[in-house]
Amino acid sequence: MLNISKLTIRLGGNDIIRQISFQLNPGDKTGLIGRNGVGKSTLLKAINGNIEPAEGKIDILKGHKTGYLQQDIDFENGTTVLQETYKAFDNIKPVEKQLEDLENELAVRTDFETDTYLQLLDEYHQLQEKFKIIGGYQYKGKTEKILKGLGFTDKDFQKPVESLSGGWRMRIELAKILLQNNDILLLDEPTNHLDIESILWFENFLKNYKGILLLVSHDHTFLDNVTNRTIELTKNKIYDFPKPYSQFLTIKTELLEKQQQAYKNQEKEIKETERLIEKFRYKATKAGFAQSLIKKLEKIERIEVDSVDEKTINIRFPVAQPSGKIVFEIEHLYKNYGENEVLKDLNLIIAKGERLAFVGQNGTGKTTLAKILVGKLPASKGKVKTGHNVKIGYFAQNQSEYLDAKLTVLQTLEVASDDTNRTKIRDILGAFLFSGDDVHKKVSVLSGGERNRLALAVLMMQSFNVLIMDEPTNHLDIHSKKVLQQALRTFDGTLIVVSHDRHFLQGLSDKTIEFKNNNIKIYLGDINYFLKERQADNFREIELKKNAKSPSQKNNKNNSYEQRKADRKRQKQLKNRLLKIESEIEQQEQAITEMETQLSAPNPPADPDFFNAYTTAKNRLDTLMTEWEQLHTELDSISDIK
Repeated sequence: MLNISKLTIRLGGNDIIRQISFQLNPGDKTGLIGRNGVGKSTLLKAINGNIEPAEGKIDILKGHKTGYLQQDIDFENGTTVLQETYKAFDNIKPVEKQLEDLENELAVRTDFETDTYLQLLDEYHQLQEKFKIIGGYQYKGKTEKILKGLGFTDKDFQKPVESLSGGWRMRIELAKILLQNNDILLLDEPTNHLDIESILWFENFLKNYKGILLLVSHDHTFLDNVTNRTIELTKNKIYDFPKPYSQFLTIKTELLEKQQQAYKNQEKEIKETERLIEKFRYKATKAGFAQSLIKKLEKIERIEVDSVDEKTINIRFPVAQPSGKIVFEIEHLYKNYGENEVLKDLNLIIAKGERLAFVGQNGTGKTTLAKILVGKLPASKGKVKTGHNVKIGYFAQNQSEYLDAKLTVLQTLEVASDDTNRTKIRDILGAFLFSGDDVHKKVSVLSGGERNRLALAVLMMQSFNVLIMDEPTNHLDIHSKKVLQQALRTFDGTLIVVSHDRHFLQGLSDKTIEFKNNNIKIYLGDINYFLKERQADNFREIELKKNAKSPSQKNNKNNSYEQRKADRKRQKQLKNRLLKIESEIEQQEQAITEMETQLSAPNPPADPDFFNAYTTAKNRLDTLMTEWEQLHTELDSISDIK
């Protein structure tokens, strides 16, 4: 049991959390939500003992173990992934070391009949039994199972931890916590660096967890799938309902509506009572009646309406002059990091106005390709042609880290501005919820969510017709994510979004590109279509089915010389046809533009043949675009050609 009683946490003289109380019991899987800066992470730190409360108490049932996943993780260099994860078993490793020492000693002893040898042997057998009871013979298998569930492969196990990114280090820490059989799990945004497949595995793990879970997350779908209770922190109070996030929102909305109606009814009653008091208080015959009304009024318990923070980010991305028809043309692209091949013989055409979602496991090349497209990384081999008049806006996965910590919020935008938008700085900051004294805060003191909002504000100082966003929702609260999602839906340009957030991606793309096995597969629909096509209720099942294929099946598929030869020939045919279609599309578009100019003239053509020609041209363009998309899809499906 975890009990929070009248808890107040004070930092820098300010009450971050004030007088909150709640109790969690085994089986409570609670989503802790609220705006950036209301104290969600602070509360987890206090429960874990990292912060001392100013007032109130935090009581944890004696003997209960707590696992806490925080955002900042520091590992000892020189350890491998497996060695670091094994540290979760602090009760097993010392016993294992004792067993190894005894085995070494027994191996060199020759006095088999002596009492000391027999005593040593007895000690060894007792230690073996203890090792068995505490799970010593299972912990290595459990470790590998958890690590694989979180996306690691066998070849990753011996990698040094210092060679891994922050996201992969976070996965190791998460694996350690999940292996410790904790009674209480405190998880602070655990899905920030997990890909969709790992999130689905993690959801299933938490569904089967029997202890107390307190989870800070901005992933709407993850909260709905995992939690059975929601606590919202606000500046004034908490809202606590035994429902997952979406149902919580419905209940809270109904509660506030009823509260508002009750307040209006009470105000109406009070005003009517005050009117009667005023009417009768000076009449001798009614003085007693007036006094009784006054006493009644004094006894009324006034209904207070909860204040609702209605502030939201207001974003509309600026768009430059339109780009050419083809935005990016990728031909036979390879990318290696040392011996690690990430992208192999990648071919892709991205057309003007397309809206793409990049999905797939971490390390499969999503961020790598995004960086190559914007010129942040060179390709190892192959070409990327950027189309005519392409102007790129880029939001990196760690974009907020590029902010100068020494500058204030206002100075950051002043540095990013030019003569065309310098007068808009205050308006843009206000749109991103920086107002008043907030604009004079140093970047170094901003929360993760505030830094991300400031990085988005810097992006707004540019104009572009192609927008590439790599995990833009990390650290953004649910309200801010909704506004960003809406802004991206209305962006009138070419959009590429790299994200693992299923709810955020809904309705953002018309194509979903899955990165897998060093290449890509294109799905002609948004994330919901992709998940349906992949039958992705259980990604692990898909992987198991794939791995269950016999070696002969795997080796025969598209692997024969004749097949590869036929694929090369078909690939060449497709490219030639695509070039012809693109040329004809350009001609048709030019002809249609000229006709529309004539139609908008003061004296438009009245000849029926003109309108027939216009309709024919439009229909032909639609046919060409459909064929172009089909050919493009078929071309992308031909892979692994050597």
